[in-house]
Amino acid sequence: MTMTLARRVAAEAIGTAFLLMTVVGSGIMAERLAGGNVALALLANALATGGVLLALILTFGPISGAHFNPVVTLAFAWRDKIAGNQVLLYLLAQFGGALIGVWIAHFMFAMPLWELSVRDRSGIHFIGSEFIATFGLLAIILTGDKLKTETVSYAVAAYIVGAYWFTSSTSFANPAVTLARAFTDSFSGVRLVDVPGFMLAQVTALLVSARLFAWLLAD
Repeated sequence: MTMTLARRVAAEAIGTAFLLMTVVGSGIMAERLAGGNVALALLANALATGGVLLALILTFGPISGAHFNPVVTLAFAWRDKIAGNQVLLYLLAQFGGALIGVWIAHFMFAMPLWELSVRDRSGIHFIGSEFIATFGLLAIILTGDKLKTETVSYAVAAYIVGAYWFTSSTSFANPAVTLARAFTDSFSGVRLVDVPGFMLAQVTALLVSARLFAWLLAD
């Protein structure tokens, strides 16, 4: 089967949409069922996200590479694993798919399709947390790609589940996910004003990890 650019871009949009449906939808469900127990809600949110993310990577990986994340796409572009003229289409698919995923999650839970989050995630500790979360994710992906590790899909999913818990920001680690989550006033939301700081940390982690792992994994 020939994986045309149109098919790859569609796979990125669909996969990213399902990722956001999972992040937002499982957060809404967890908050409703946890009876005010935030730890239990976070655990449910993390496990659902990790499980569906693994399924999405295994499903769409053979089609598009299953990036679902602008920093992953840019990291592969840095390593000449994706053509420069394709990068913009991947990014548009990821940001667009993420926002559509939020709207679908809201529809499924009878919430307003359009709303802004008021969940405060401001502070340098959150920004630093996003740097760590994104750096760790890229470390796994870049190493797995270079060494052709067959279990990298499982490692990514496991990392995301764990990073929900060891980072204060609960590991967004994805600019498309970050922006989309500003448009849900639910358990997984983030204020729009806090989004630029998160994105700055994520892009900084991309620049640092790309250079570091180019050295660590040099032939």
